[in-house]
Amino acid sequence: MRISPRLALNNGVLIDRLGFGLYKVPPADAAGLVTMAIEAGYRHFDTASMYGNETGVGRGIGGLSGFDGTGRGPGESAPYVSREDLFITTKVWNEDHGYDATLRAFDTSIANLGLEYIDLYLIHWPCAKRGLFRETYRALETLYREGKVRAIGVSNFQPEHLDRLLETAEVVPAVNQIELHPWLQQAAMREKHEQLGIRTEAWSPLGRGQVLKDPVILALAAEHDRTAAQIILRWHLQLGNVTIPKASSSDRIHENHNVFGFELSVRDMTELAALERGFRSGSHPDNVN
Repeated sequence: MRISPRLALNNGVLIDRLGFGLYKVPPADAAGLVTMAIEAGYRHFDTASMYGNETGVGRGIGGLSGFDGTGRGPGESAPYVSREDLFITTKVWNEDHGYDATLRAFDTSIANLGLEYIDLYLIHWPCAKRGLFRETYRALETLYREGKVRAIGVSNFQPEHLDRLLETAEVVPAVNQIELHPWLQQAAMREKHEQLGIRTEAWSPLGRGQVLKDPVILALAAEHDRTAAQIILRWHLQLGNVTIPKASSSDRIHENHNVFGFELSVRDMTELAALERGFRSGSHPDNVN
């Protein structure tokens, strides 16, 4: 069961437009939430070395009936998902920037996850003042050429970071994962990505819950008989974003995934576009080093 539509990255690899984010998910909870999300229809999971839950994510995947990481035949009970059904993202942390350090960090991440390859590997933050992100990205290119990752990209890169990266990069990033929600719509970044052939992926797609209280969103939710979260996630999908909401309960997991049975009108999208206020729920990339 794959409900989420997929988009092609710039190398042809397909990514689910709706994924499951694991930021701040305790390691002990990760396995159960991953299994629960797969049962709800999710196939795209986003973790990072910094989250400390890669092992739990791997345990949740590995605990699926018949799953051995290679896509061989199913076991006797549900759920069964082959490796090819899944799209797994993880990220190299700031302390591991640099060519050799990044390769070591990747080895740790893939061992934690218990997988033979990663679908998408990202630089978590540019840490521009350290001046190592181009060297770090060179390591990602090595992993990509060796077939250890299916696609590579970045996270939290600003336009100037992308320009500097592309001065030396041989592989254009497939994705830039940035904070993006109705109060921080990142129009300039989305336009930059479009020009470069980079997919926009939204983290904190619900503004860490704060945007759910917006009266315009609540009015649209009532009009469509949907929740505020469903209105926002549907907005992301209609903009063309990939998005990775987090959820910590079965009800919320199913709620966030149930966004494919309705559509926002042009008027709805115009109202949502007017909510921009430059609000960041997380750090500005220039301040993370």
